[in-house]
Amino acid sequence: MGKIRLQRAYEAPNGGYRILVDRLWPRGVAKEDAELDEWAKDVAPSQELRTWFNHRDHRFEEFRERYIAELEDGPASEAVERLMAVAAEHDDVVLVYSTKDEEHNNAVVLLDFLDDNL
Repeated sequence: MGKIRLQRAYEAPNGGYRILVDRLWPRGVAKEDAELDEWAKDVAPSQELRTWFNHRDHRFEEFRERYIAELEDGPASEAVERLMAVAAEHDDVVLVYSTKDEEHNNAVVLLDFLDDNL
């Protein structure tokens, strides 16, 4: 298994196998500029969890717990298995996300989850 890292969708692509891990397309980013290899919307938090969290920092720890439950045994579990297979095939995987908050978002939780389970 190679390295998995994070990058905001608004930063210039810098290599790796690039996977968008948000349910919604990043506002203002053209598809050709994103240079994505795939869009894994099914691995993103459910619509209701995303709406509940609404990027409120004080809800992040509970968001983390709920999202991990979705990753382990919820709607995102099959997509996680696919991501693990991709991570095993590539030396450099980039989880691309769009939120401004670089510490409190689903990509951070997903990266930790993948690191713990690979």
